[in-house]
Amino acid sequence: MKSSKSKVQSSKSSAAESPAPLMILISAPSGAGKTTLCHQLVASRPGMARAITCTTRGPRPGEKDGVDYYFFSVAEFQRREQADEFIEHATVYGNRYGILKSELLGKLRSGRDVLLNVDVQGAATIRSRVQAEPELRRALVTVFLTPPSIAELEARLTNRAADSAAVIQKRLAVARQEIAEWRHFDYLLTSTTKPEDLRRMLAIVEAEKMRAARAAAPGF
Repeated sequence: MKSSKSKVQSSKSSAAESPAPLMILISAPSGAGKTTLCHQLVASRPGMARAITCTTRGPRPGEKDGVDYYFFSVAEFQRREQADEFIEHATVYGNRYGILKSELLGKLRSGRDVLLNVDVQGAATIRSRVQAEPELRRALVTVFLTPPSIAELEARLTNRAADSAAVIQKRLAVARQEIAEWRHFDYLLTSTTKPEDLRRMLAIVEAEKMRAARAAAPGF
């Protein structure tokens, strides 16, 4: 049977080993490599989970509710929107998308880091909304991933062979506006290679874990 002193020491040791979980938000213009970086980051950190988005669109083949998305009816989405349950939501090509506050808080309270992959507009909304949510505000770390140049971004979009030349030019025009918002993020990560992007992203996570406001020194 452990003594009271042993229990206290064990508690202190546990606190020192478990810094407060993070809510990592990564944003970038289309084609900068954000989705790839997010996949690699989650794969590299077993304690990290991506935030699952809610949507009113129907599931695609192979998609599972609660794994890929939370699939809501339009009425259910509107009910939750009116109840102020979303930290951020938007309409994209006629379908509604949103991230529930409970989705983020549930993962953070279980001790897991949470990863959000959002566009620049969504990032601005989340930064604003967390001001009224102290638990989310303390956990939030924002990172902007940018290509080294517009020419490089154009080359990446062209190599994807997913869009016409006209669509690529529209994406580049939007990208210029989005890149101008980098000053509103905690970190600016200029993309080079996939391994190097991941290495620096992991360094950001580790540095944030060691912030005095999140960590605890071992008991002596």
